[in-house]
Amino acid sequence: MDKRGLARGLVGASAILLAVSIASGCGTVGLSEAGDGNAASGEALFAQKCGTCHVLADAGTKGQIGPNLDDAFLQSRADGLGESTIQSVVRGQIEYPVKEPSTGTPGMPGPDTLLPECAEGREDEPRGCVADQNEAAEDIAAYVASVAGKPTAGTPASGADPGGSTPEAGAGDSPDGEAIFADAGCGGCHALEAAGASGNVGPSLDESKPTKELVIERVTKGMGAMPSFADSYTPEEIVAVADYVVSSTGGR
Repeated sequence: MDKRGLARGLVGASAILLAVSIASGCGTVGLSEAGDGNAASGEALFAQKCGTCHVLADAGTKGQIGPNLDDAFLQSRADGLGESTIQSVVRGQIEYPVKEPSTGTPGMPGPDTLLPECAEGREDEPRGCVADQNEAAEDIAAYVASVAGKPTAGTPASGADPGGSTPEAGAGDSPDGEAIFADAGCGGCHALEAAGASGNVGPSLDESKPTKELVIERVTKGMGAMPSFADSYTPEEIVAVADYVVSSTGGR
């Protein structure tokens, strides 16, 4: 399917989904209105919650699981699709995600998993919780709508090579595992206190304390919902990430 087909299919499916939900009275999500959502807040949330799965040039994310959001909305934006409509589409997909795609690829988690609400007074707060789920989802949707499909909207993450690999700082320097962890969007799925990451889709690295060998294997080959990063990073960079995770968690 070309980009036009991808975008129109995405918009059409979401519009139908929203219409059905509104007509049936289930859920509270409707069309976003002008002024809904804070794109600045949404940018940080997107990087934390969505970057592992989606490519978005402005955010510098290179996720390989879900659709490339720049590709998805490029032609539709050129055809005159307004930002409020794009925002509504994204908002609807967050609220009513496709959890089991027909392609067999991993699905998108529901809002209670992606954006769990913090519970005041509880000591066992969900990892990566937000104060208001609806507000956080609207912020993400507003941000994506403001930048997706705009070729000049942004640049790759700091230190990232547009070709996909994080360059070394200079000749002879070792790859920076911490920078690669952030660049790859690992914090969107995994909690790692040292990185300020609170992802709750995949295992908490602080709790599981994986071995260096296991990190290298998972990053290289992928498993389940986690994609392989072998085409995005060199073996040396993957080892650097593994060293960073192990040193940060007290693994071995």
